[in-house]
Amino acid sequence: MHPALNIIIRAARRASQIINRASLDLEHLQVTSKRQSDFVTEVDKAAEAAIIEVLHEAYPEYGILAEESGHTAGQAAGSEYQWIIDPLDGTTNFIHGLPQYAVSIALAHRGQLVHAAVYDTTRNEMFTASKGGGAFLNERRIRVSKCLKLEDALIGTGFPYRVQEHIDAYLAIFKDLTRKTAGIRRPGAASLDLAYVACGRYDGFWEFGLSPWDIAGGALLVAEAGGLIGDLAGNETYLQTGNVIAGTPRVFAQLLQVIDPHRKPGLNA
Repeated sequence: MHPALNIIIRAARRASQIINRASLDLEHLQVTSKRQSDFVTEVDKAAEAAIIEVLHEAYPEYGILAEESGHTAGQAAGSEYQWIIDPLDGTTNFIHGLPQYAVSIALAHRGQLVHAAVYDTTRNEMFTASKGGGAFLNERRIRVSKCLKLEDALIGTGFPYRVQEHIDAYLAIFKDLTRKTAGIRRPGAASLDLAYVACGRYDGFWEFGLSPWDIAGGALLVAEAGGLIGDLAGNETYLQTGNVIAGTPRVFAQLLQVIDPHRKPGLNA
């Protein structure tokens, strides 16, 4: 295992200790709202600080993009490496006691994802991947499902809550896919949704309006597990656009076909 991935795992486990302790006393949790339906807690901030401490100690020269603190200071200018951190993906689930949330950490080199982990703290499931090295769940190799037909596929998604100007297009896609798939699920943590595509629990996934830290960890998992991931046009700009489609190779192509007519006008890739 690459040393950087070891550090990612260590940081994720450090954050999980904070999250798991807080989950036992949700009544006293301090919650604020960044915008409608977008919450942040003291746990998000403490978990992020713990992650950054572990990463910065090991690689002080690397840049950091984190959900709560944004581009953090203290990094070498122009670093080719950047950590992309979501300390608690699924905060809304967490504050309601719904056990579907995760820690997501990825490392990018010159904009390309090279190492990642998504850690489901409630189930002790550690999903990891390194570019060219495959994807794993608790050190067991994982692959996307063998699903070939959209009609047989179980698809994950997430209702856009940050940017809602495309809600009508989203609902139209949801309606189409409800008719053309075996089922749709919306648990509320995109990093885990992508991890579930990687290990075959889902056959595909789509969502709009995500941030890089929502996608980065799970994206590398999908790619290294033999799946495809792209923006709404099937290209590799999903970290920039925040719009993402993922799935087995066949399901990915069929999702693109269903979604494409709803992209116009106004909804770019």
